[in-house]
Amino acid sequence: MPEWSKRPQYEVFKGFSQDELMEQFTQHCKNIHTSVKVTKKEDLQTTFHEAITELGGKSIVHWNDDRFVNYGLSAALDKEQNENDVHVHCWDPAIGEENLKIAEQANIGITFADISLAESGTVVLFSNADKGRSVSLLPRTYLAIIPKSTLVPRMTQATERIHEMAAAQGRMPSCINFISGPSNSADIELRLVVGVHGPVQATYIVIEDE
Repeated sequence: MPEWSKRPQYEVFKGFSQDELMEQFTQHCKNIHTSVKVTKKEDLQTTFHEAITELGGKSIVHWNDDRFVNYGLSAALDKEQNENDVHVHCWDPAIGEENLKIAEQANIGITFADISLAESGTVVLFSNADKGRSVSLLPRTYLAIIPKSTLVPRMTQATERIHEMAAAQGRMPSCINFISGPSNSADIELRLVVGVHGPVQATYIVIEDE
């Protein structure tokens, strides 16, 4: 690998603390039409309920991800289903394409972020059999759960982590998505339209987990 004399990509937010990265992240989310809620782990269930209510409730599809249990969100989803009559579906590889039909009809898709980019307000998602990429793409709205520890300055550090993971595990995720809020298009007469090719609304919940 060549050694370059100039490496400006490493200077962006160099030496920033996680708090400083979070400040940059939340500021940039304003530019990408994405709401951000910052919460402590002990307040997460309350914040989670508020976000679901603001996004309209009704129906949810989410990853089959141990982090939902570890952060107490499986219990929160059960509560939404039992008390607020919200239909909740956990991605199930055993039912194949039926997951896609459910995701198409869902109002909210929920995933965790594996890496988050402060520079662009981007969440990076690693898909596998239990973590269908359609969860963040097909529902009407999208909710990302972001542990603050996942924040890095920019794409440079994200790709480094992905290469390290591939070297350690001997393989890459089946799909890696970089999502920066709801989709945007200004192709027609330079008029910005939000939500053309995916969710029309996005909310991020950042958990102060450090």
